Amino acid sequence: MAGLLLPHSPHCFHGRKSLDPFPSSSILFPKPSLPTRISDSVHHRFLTGTLALLSPSILFCSNNRLTAVHGSQFSTRTKSASIQPVTEELEENKSKDPLVSGDSIRRRFLDFYASRGHKILPSASLVPDDPTVLLTIAGMLQFKPIFLGKSPRQVPRATTAQRCIRTNDVENVGKTARHHTFFEMLGNFSFGDYFKKEAIKWAWELSTVEFRLPAERLWVSVYEDDDEAFQIWQDEVGVPVERLKRMGEDDNFWASGPTGPCGPCSEIYYDLHPERGNSATDLGDDTRFIEFYNLVFMQYNRKDDGSLEPLKQKHIDTGLGLERMARILQKVPNNYETDLIYPIIEKTSELAGVSYALADEQTKLNLKIIGDHLRAIVYLLADGVVPSNIGRGYVVRRLIRRVVRTGRSLGINGNVEGNLEGAFLPIIAQKVIELSTQINPDVKVRAAFIVEELKREELRFVLTLERGEKLLDQMLMDALSCAQENGTTPCLSGQDAFLLYDTYGFPVEITTEVAQERGVTIDMKAFDAEMENQRRQSQAAHNVVKLSAEDGANLGKDVPDTEFIGYENLSARAVVESLLVNGKPVIQVSRGSDVEVLLDRTPFYAESGGQIGDHGFLYVSEENQNGTIVEIKDVQKSQGNIFVHTGTVRDGVLEVGKEVEAAVDAKLRQRAKVHHTATHLLQAALKKVISQEISQAGSLVAFDRLRFDFNFHRALHDDELKEIEELINRWIEDSTLLQTKVMPLTDAKEAGAIAMFGEKYGEEVRVVEVPGVSMELCGGTHVSNTSEIRVFKIISEQGIASGIRRIEAVAGEAFIEYINSRDSHMKNLCSMLKVKAEEVTTRVENLIEELRLARNEVSAMRAKVAAYKASIIASKAFPVGTSQKIRVLVESMDHIDADSLKGAAEHLIDTLQDPAAIILGSCPGEGKVSLVAAFTPTVVGLGVQAGKFIGPIAKLCGGGGGGRPNFAQAGGRKPENLPSALQKAREDLVSLLYEKTN
Repeated sequence: MAGLLLPHSPHCFHGRKSLDPFPSSSILFPKPSLPTRISDSVHHRFLTGTLALLSPSILFCSNNRLTAVHGSQFSTRTKSASIQPVTEELEENKSKDPLVSGDSIRRRFLDFYASRGHKILPSASLVPDDPTVLLTIAGMLQFKPIFLGKSPRQVPRATTAQRCIRTNDVENVGKTARHHTFFEMLGNFSFGDYFKKEAIKWAWELSTVEFRLPAERLWVSVYEDDDEAFQIWQDEVGVPVERLKRMGEDDNFWASGPTGPCGPCSEIYYDLHPERGNSATDLGDDTRFIEFYNLVFMQYNRKDDGSLEPLKQKHIDTGLGLERMARILQKVPNNYETDLIYPIIEKTSELAGVSYALADEQTKLNLKIIGDHLRAIVYLLADGVVPSNIGRGYVVRRLIRRVVRTGRSLGINGNVEGNLEGAFLPIIAQKVIELSTQINPDVKVRAAFIVEELKREELRFVLTLERGEKLLDQMLMDALSCAQENGTTPCLSGQDAFLLYDTYGFPVEITTEVAQERGVTIDMKAFDAEMENQRRQSQAAHNVVKLSAEDGANLGKDVPDTEFIGYENLSARAVVESLLVNGKPVIQVSRGSDVEVLLDRTPFYAESGGQIGDHGFLYVSEENQNGTIVEIKDVQKSQGNIFVHTGTVRDGVLEVGKEVEAAVDAKLRQRAKVHHTATHLLQAALKKVISQEISQAGSLVAFDRLRFDFNFHRALHDDELKEIEELINRWIEDSTLLQTKVMPLTDAKEAGAIAMFGEKYGEEVRVVEVPGVSMELCGGTHVSNTSEIRVFKIISEQGIASGIRRIEAVAGEAFIEYINSRDSHMKNLCSMLKVKAEEVTTRVENLIEELRLARNEVSAMRAKVAAYKASIIASKAFPVGTSQKIRVLVESMDHIDADSLKGAAEHLIDTLQDPAAIILGSCPGEGKVSLVAAFTPTVVGLGVQAGKFIGPIAKLCGGGGGGRPNFAQAGGRKPENLPSALQKAREDLVSLLYEKTN
């Protein structure tokens, strides 16, 4: 095949090898023949409009409008979902200017606002520090506590390039020019500093001066009642009134929810076709306008009655879509053809052996889906989100599966140079990693982990697809058989179609097409009902940023942050700032009351970073009285840095304004310190012994144990666990002094400090270092010297989710308790078995063998009893049928167990011989029913199957079951229904056999 030169690419494509790493699927992946035309290589079975469907567990269908995050991505009004074709003019004018590259646009935006007093802040992780959203979906999300007044502003102005993930519009990816799952939101923010005038003027200056967009091509929308913004745009910026559009609340009023901060917004649009004139223009027309900049003026608070009151501090929240601006400046017809995404599409085209420029629209759609989704996948993996069946992991897994299906529909099977055991995702992901330097430098650091995780997940999914194909084939056979028996039209249930879709990744279009080829219809109404049910459940994914002050709303408006002095002191004098009972403020509490106490300063550590809160006491000394004692059992943080001490008044009365002596339980604090430092040593040992790619996925530092969750794809071997233990205990014996420093975050990262999972860091961070062993960003409490840990012991290692392992361990005093407990159990065993400790294993092995032999004897005896009973009831068999006599036996065998019942059925089949049909039932225990059906070959040949017959009978006994056509077992929970169930079985079997034999 002659090489094909792709536009914008130096690469030539040649014929590919035909060796497949996986057996070709006759249903999903028919091997494409060597094409004579590029488009002939595309397998059209996947190329249907609804291939874009993704499991609704990671999206909820939108009405093409996201009002709740209006200021953070963009409104999604869609008049036309079509994408303009690449025109010769655009191709000719495509700029090669490095100043319009995606990286350049990002840097110019940040520098523009930095020169105007804004602090450049790093992008937050895609895993947000916010329980109301699953992923970071907006540029303003990291500033939500400031907008709510929960956290003080660190700077008056800020600018960011925030990585974002949205999956609510996944079905539009590739179909429109602008929808993405991963995108970058460039933003400038004012926290009670400047407002509309500056925000509007700077946005216009950025657009027309910095980025040199022609002013005559820019249109602006404003909220219909926002006269102030309209006046600034018209009089001070100079936008002609004919290009200023007043729009309603649905389009230009941002609200966080029914109540809370809100305000009008303005949007700037780029006009692709000014020649169409200014009359009857619709800014929602995607074929003409691109909305690229959104300015939210957060100036009101909406009260419960719906009325608006001015905020004391007004904020600015803006978002400029990097991909959209790149499209405009690079003069390409859609976001996908910008230098941010096109190199990924180009690499995918190379693997598929197709030319993007010459491809049909469906092929281009598939290439765009892969280009978009792989960006999202790589950056999620880099931020520690691994594929699983829950939460964020489910988002990654579904995106990966969609890319695998889409890539294979293009004929990509990993059969290319550099293939990783047949996986193609890692090959394309290398291009995403190559482009990541200015977006997230950590991606290249974690490249090996990303590639390995993609390979493992892709290969696992291919096996799942193969299993699903076999299941589909069986489902279709069952549907045809059932229809033949009942004289109905063959139909695959909606539940089965949904199972294939949701569990095995089969698009319903493929299931429908294959079913039609076999003459089977699909119950689409039931399938849609299953989809809708899951879609409703998936709305917990939270694709809306909610600004509300629910958490800590009753702490009081004037409660200051708590000063933490617990690193240096375990006791201190403090003043009671506030008391809460059942979440409501009170002035005093008395003996027996459960209370939450807020102090002005505290030595108590509040739960964070995996370490639980301190325990201890608050004491109030009173003259001529016994005083007040409050036992503290938990300490949590609220509203940023307010420490909430939860406890019970053991004696006396506690009042607001009183001075107390706050005393931490020193022994428990020491246990926490030991386990926290041991956790750091454990992570270092895992990286040294297992893999440098291991990263933390969660932790617990408690008084009695530590728990460490980490990303890894397999169980650790016993020798690996032993090596980890020995290494940590050597570090403990080294008696190394720990070093704790406070330094800028950038300096800490450059020094190699590891960030802890789930923690949010400011510009200044605390670094805890065990010299030569570990260095981590950590706000927890630690020992001064590793020798204080004394000893470390792993007590368990297990998997808790796909790709997530968990180690539990003990150290210090908790280790002594653990050993004492084990020793006590061993002494009890020795006493019971009357042997020495070293003889326990041998004695237990002997007992197990004796028990096994005894059970075998009992089973053999039960089988003999069952066979004897079977021989007695064999005479009860009766003939059924006219043209052919079939011996039928339906009987109860009292209380014999399931295995013996099975043996009895087999004995009867041998005794009665072919043709025979046997149904037996028993009640082996309280609340238990056992059923068995055994049919000879002649009966099965008539179309009567044991597995299908026994299921409905078992349901009458409150159970279910099934099996092979000739033999099946079932169970139930209602023994009282067994007689009537067997009677029903007798009647149905006789009727069915009469029908078949006649």
